[in-house]
Amino acid sequence: MPTYLGLDIGTSSVKALLLDESQTTIAEATVPVGISRPHPLWSEQDPEEWWQATLTATARVRDAAPEAWRGLAGIGLSGQMHGAVLVDGEGRVLRPAIIWNDGRCAAECRELQERVPDFTRRAANIAMPGFTAPKLLWVRRHEPDVFAATRKVLLPKDYIRFRLTGGYVSEMSDAAGTLWLDVNARSWDDVLIEACSLTRAHMPELVEGSELSGRLSADTAALLGLAGRRVPVAGGGGDNAASAVGIGATRAGEGFLSLGTSGVLFVVTDRLTALPERTLHAFCHALPGRWHGMAVTLAAASALTWVATLVGRAGDIAGLLADVERFAESERNRIHAPLFLPYITGERTPHNDADATGLFAGLRAEHGPDALTYAVLEGVSFGLADDLDVLDEAGARLDSCMLVGGGSRSRFWGQMLADILNLPLDLPAGAEAGAALGAARLGMLAAEAGSEAEICRKPPLRERFSPRGQDGYAERLARFRKLYPAEKATRGMPS
Repeated sequence: MPTYLGLDIGTSSVKALLLDESQTTIAEATVPVGISRPHPLWSEQDPEEWWQATLTATARVRDAAPEAWRGLAGIGLSGQMHGAVLVDGEGRVLRPAIIWNDGRCAAECRELQERVPDFTRRAANIAMPGFTAPKLLWVRRHEPDVFAATRKVLLPKDYIRFRLTGGYVSEMSDAAGTLWLDVNARSWDDVLIEACSLTRAHMPELVEGSELSGRLSADTAALLGLAGRRVPVAGGGGDNAASAVGIGATRAGEGFLSLGTSGVLFVVTDRLTALPERTLHAFCHALPGRWHGMAVTLAAASALTWVATLVGRAGDIAGLLADVERFAESERNRIHAPLFLPYITGERTPHNDADATGLFAGLRAEHGPDALTYAVLEGVSFGLADDLDVLDEAGARLDSCMLVGGGSRSRFWGQMLADILNLPLDLPAGAEAGAALGAARLGMLAAEAGSEAEICRKPPLRERFSPRGQDGYAERLARFRKLYPAEKATRGMPS
C-alpha cells in the first residue's frame, strides 16, 4: 500500500505526518526545536537541529508503522517562511539561520527600497524585517566574511530538502516571501537579487509546489530505512500555502481564517492581487497558476492567552470563555464593555507598525475578568475586520472561508467573528490540522497519486457559523478604528 509523508519545519517543532492513499493518518510525530535570541530583536535557529528533529520525527513514524513506512511513495515539505540559511560551496551552514520573527533589519529594509525605486512594484510587497532579502544586507554589512563565503541562500524547508535530496531547490509560495521573486511571473528577479549584492547563482532552482523537486539520495534513503528507494520529493509550500492545500483551498475565492498565535486571513486568487501600501502579503500559491493574498494581525489566540494569564486564569481558559459567554448574554454588558486594541506585539496589516502597542479604552471599576476577556476577543475580531477590508480593497474577496487554528475551539469566538466580519465561517472536522497535511498532499501530487481535485478535497465540516446581522458591533468597530491614531499620538508619532 503506498503511503505519503508530510514534513512541516515549524518555528517551535518539526512535524511528520504519514498518510495512506485515502489520506487516513497512519502515524504522526512532533519534535520540538529551540530558538536563540542572543541580542534584542534577534531570533535564530540551528538548521542542524531542524535536521536532527526531522530524523527523530521520521524515526518515530517509522517505528509506529514499519510496514506502512516501507510503502512510502512520496514526500512533501512545508515550513516557516522567510528564514535565511546560508551555506558554502560544500553545503555547510555558515551561521545560525535568521528566521521570520527576527527584527534586526529595519535599516536594511529602508536601504533596499532606496536602492530599487520601483521595489514594491517588482516585489509586490513592502520590505519588512522578517523577510529574507534584508537579512542578507545585514549579513553583508555586519558579517562580511560569512557573506563572502555564501554560495546558496536557502529557506528553512529547502535546507531540509537539500539534506534529503542533495539538491538546491525552492518553490513559488516560499520564494515569494524572500523579496527576490517576480511574483507575477513566478521567476527570480535579477534587479531585486542584485540589490542585495547577490546573483542568480546564489538562488535555488524553482519548481511549483506540486511538482517533483528531486528524489531521496541514496545515503539519506539508507538513513531513513528506505535503502535503494528513490522516493520523490515535492516542491512543497510555505506554511500558510500548505495549510490552504490541506483544507482544500485551491480555487479563487477560497481561503481560511487562522486563529493561531497570530490571526491570518488567506484567500486564493487567480491573479496577483497586490496592495503593499496596506501591508497585504501577495504571494504565489503552492499550486501552479494561482496566487494568494494574506493579511495578518500579530496577536490572536496569543492575546487570549495573555489576558487569561493577566487575570489569573491561564490554567482555565475554557472556564474563562464560559464566563465570557454568560457576560455577553446581556446587551448592556456588550455595549458598555471596554474596547481593546490588540497590538500587544505590534501590528502588521494594515498599519505595518512594529512599535504599536495595545490598550484598553473605557475601563471602569465594574469591569472584571469576563469583561476584559470579552474585549480581547472582540478587539482581535475587529483587527481581522480591518484585514478583511484590505483583502476587499485589493480585489481578493473571500467567497468561502474555513476557520482553523487553536482559537477555533471556541464556538463563542467563531460566532462573534462571523457576525463582525459578516462572513460565513466553516469549521472543519480536525480544525487544527496544519501544514503537514498539505505537504503530504503535495507529495501525493508530485508522485502522481491522483488529480488535484481528487487529492485536494475539502474536509468534512463540523459546523458553520452564519452571520446574524447584529448591528451592535458596527458602532463599536467605528470606535475601535479611532484607537490606533490616538495610541500612535501617545508615542509622539504623527498620525
